[in-house]
Amino acid sequence: MRIKDIELSNISKYRGELMGAAMLFIILFHVSLPRYDMFFGLRRMGNIGVDIFLFLSGIGLWFSWTKNHPPAADTDSPGLAFRYKYIDFLKRRFLRICPAWLIIACLFYIPRFHGDTLMAWIDLIGDITINWDFWLHDELSFWYIPAIMMLYLWAPPYMELIRRHPIYRWLPVVMVMWCILVQWVTPIHNLVGHIEIFWSRVPIFFIGINMGEMARQKRTIDGAGIWMIVLMFVMSLAASIFLEQTKHGMFPLFIERMLYIPLTVTTILLLNRVFRRTPERLNAIVRFFGSLSLEAYLIHSHFVLAYLPSEWSYWPTFFVCVICTMPLAWLLHKIADRIADFIAGQPAKATH
Repeated sequence: MRIKDIELSNISKYRGELMGAAMLFIILFHVSLPRYDMFFGLRRMGNIGVDIFLFLSGIGLWFSWTKNHPPAADTDSPGLAFRYKYIDFLKRRFLRICPAWLIIACLFYIPRFHGDTLMAWIDLIGDITINWDFWLHDELSFWYIPAIMMLYLWAPPYMELIRRHPIYRWLPVVMVMWCILVQWVTPIHNLVGHIEIFWSRVPIFFIGINMGEMARQKRTIDGAGIWMIVLMFVMSLAASIFLEQTKHGMFPLFIERMLYIPLTVTTILLLNRVFRRTPERLNAIVRFFGSLSLEAYLIHSHFVLAYLPSEWSYWPTFFVCVICTMPLAWLLHKIADRIADFIAGQPAKATH
């Protein structure tokens, strides 16, 4: 029996479900578990949810950027057109993120503020607006927010570059090389090595942008290629679990995050085949999680998990966290949407 071809358009078709699964993976990752537990290595794999977010965001940005975009040769003033499109792009993305982020940042940082100097006030404002302590000191409370904001700034120039000169689609290889330099070239490490968690996630975001065109054109992969995908998935997953279970804390994390690149892509392709077969009611529930993934990310760790009893076991903690997080995430989403609508004068439709 011939295996059905792998449809890359399913990455967009099941985007909501994939985002929901990624959010659940992240909550699984954040629920604490003793180092000696046999599930510890697998639980650490929930970290891949961030990479799934970034990969899907890259694909979504490519769809948005190329929608109704005239070829470069058809534009009288390509520089002016790019600037206008760039500003509009950032406005829509930041309207999606900033209202929810500012609400949560105020709720998190202001109660913890006890400074009385000008520098302390500047630091508070920096944390609330752009979470600048992540860039300065690797403060990880909400590191994904400043990271995705920075990637949004870089994405349009990259997308325009590869649209005009497709050879530059190879730049993610350079980004992987940069991760190696950040880790082991001492001057570079001393300067920017403290934000390794950001650098090691940059390649998967731009690989997502690269794959956006294939998904947009509804390209397929020969069904026989599923065995190669399964092989890559098993190898990268098994290697990552082994590293976490037996050598956690004994190796630079960027090495494992390079394994996350093939693991992320193959996980998404395999999950697409799962969601194609699961009942629509289940898909709708997972899509609901995906529609609130930003808000759930902001709320679940510091506003739910932090207040659950530490003596609870792993799975009850996880399920209670999900049950408590989603209504709060829905409420935050509604409030943030109202704020975005007020600022923009119309509903903000951008996704993250």
